Amino acid sequence: MSVALRMRGLVGKEIKQISRDPSAILIAFLLPLVLLIVNGYGISFDANHMRIAVVIAAPEEEVRGMLQSLAASPFIDPQRMPNTHDAEAAMIRGDVRGMLVVRDDFSERLANPIRWPATAQLAVNATDPNTARILEGYVSGALTTWLVGQASERRLSGPTIDLASRYWFNPELRSADAIVPGIIVMVMSMTGTLLTALIVAREWERGTMESMLASPAAMAELILAKLGCYFVLGMGSMLLSVLLAVGLFDLPFRGSFGAMGAASALFLVFALGLGLFISTLARNQFVAAQVAFLTTMLPAMMLSGMLFDIASMPRWLQIITYGVPARYLVSILQTVFLAGDIWAVILPNLCGLAAAAILAVGATLLVTRRRLD
Repeated sequence: MSVALRMRGLVGKEIKQISRDPSAILIAFLLPLVLLIVNGYGISFDANHMRIAVVIAAPEEEVRGMLQSLAASPFIDPQRMPNTHDAEAAMIRGDVRGMLVVRDDFSERLANPIRWPATAQLAVNATDPNTARILEGYVSGALTTWLVGQASERRLSGPTIDLASRYWFNPELRSADAIVPGIIVMVMSMTGTLLTALIVAREWERGTMESMLASPAAMAELILAKLGCYFVLGMGSMLLSVLLAVGLFDLPFRGSFGAMGAASALFLVFALGLGLFISTLARNQFVAAQVAFLTTMLPAMMLSGMLFDIASMPRWLQIITYGVPARYLVSILQTVFLAGDIWAVILPNLCGLAAAAILAVGATLLVTRRRLD
């Protein structure tokens, strides 16, 4: 029997199995849909309408403009409180994220800035350090805007800096634009690995793999047939994820489908090969599912740059991230979605994905034997 006939029979067998068992369709299309929507809306670093208690002892007419400047910010929701005791109690309860206290001599100091500076106290709940820094920056910005207006009205002279800021690639500073590409990688890591890990482990449990190993087909042909069929499902899952990112989360797409397709194909070969490797060693659906989760989703979330900047990690952990293939795909997708085809970024990461794919498939060929022990 020729190789072509054997491959035709193996592919036909895989197609029939997929059509009779809906679990593969559910993993390929329903799982990415649910995970992408839940994580895309659930994970966000945007800080809007943060409540802050404002205690003002100075005359109302002197600081009315400051209150208006705070209220005009879409990121701050000022809440007037009569005294610091109530403001502190609100912070302890978690009703507000911060407390701004303006002393009774604020107006007098503001009128004589050369003699003594006007001061105000800002206390911020720092249980979440990132949100605390963001809130401090927004309050400082609102106060600076008000002070600039005060200086202009009173015709005060002094050195000023007119800083014009431009944000490249993500001008609206939306966290979804940075996070959703990483979520796609996380979803594809888990989906691609589970497609082969669970289904092939089930074949080991049912004894189907024993029959396949007894067939005249070579081991490479068996693995190639499985990779080919589930590769098509995986690419369909990737296409669905990209459509959701652009249509549902309104992500820009500035690159080419060629660059994204090449990166997705290499990553899927790695993920599917890893799933085959896991199922060959485990031969049990429960164990295969647990190992697939630990080796794909957790590294993709923590060590790929999806949530945490790799450059801010300790040096030893940065070195470890080079062994996480999700790192390379996250970099490529963020570049393709937000910046375009920057080949100086894409090509090195494609090489990393290619090495991971070769390693995963090679390891599967190495551990898969025609023996049942």
